[in-house]
Amino acid sequence: MKKQSSSELKFSTKTSALAEPALMELFIDGIKDIYWAENHLVKNLPKMQRSATSAELATAIGNHLVETEGHVERLIKIFDLLDEKPQAKKCDAMEGLTKEGEGIIESTEAGTATRDVGIILASQKVEHYEIATYGGLAQLATTLGLTEVATILQETLAEEKNADRLLTDVAENNINFNAAEEA
Repeated sequence: MKKQSSSELKFSTKTSALAEPALMELFIDGIKDIYWAENHLVKNLPKMQRSATSAELATAIGNHLVETEGHVERLIKIFDLLDEKPQAKKCDAMEGLTKEGEGIIESTEAGTATRDVGIILASQKVEHYEIATYGGLAQLATTLGLTEVATILQETLAEEKNADRLLTDVAENNINFNAAEEA
């Protein structure tokens, strides 16, 4: 892997015996990226939780914070299985998604269902990013023959999908309706 700039990386992609090492390198880079993202979320989810008006939404975010801390621990286990030192690589996508969520909080009135709708939308964008990342990494792990790593990634993927479904349920249970009724 050759460093191009701060966030652009170039991977060797020769179609020879070197292909698997290049794929492994890309996979490890992806693990480092999601490790940064999950740690970033551990720091940012409490603000989202405190900003929620609905107790149901605040509880859902709090429960997912606990899960996210578990995701970090699983990623550390994956680093161990790969015989790699846990190392984070800044995830520009997650940084942007969390900044967007902060912007929603700043631009909506505290104590409103409208703010909660914004928090749910921002949170689901994060979940969809994580679903895409964990799904892709689990598939790569399978391709690389990393069965135990793939299983761990699939476990986290299932939790991310469940978090997304829960956010939809919370929105549909009254928050969207209540926001539509606000003046």
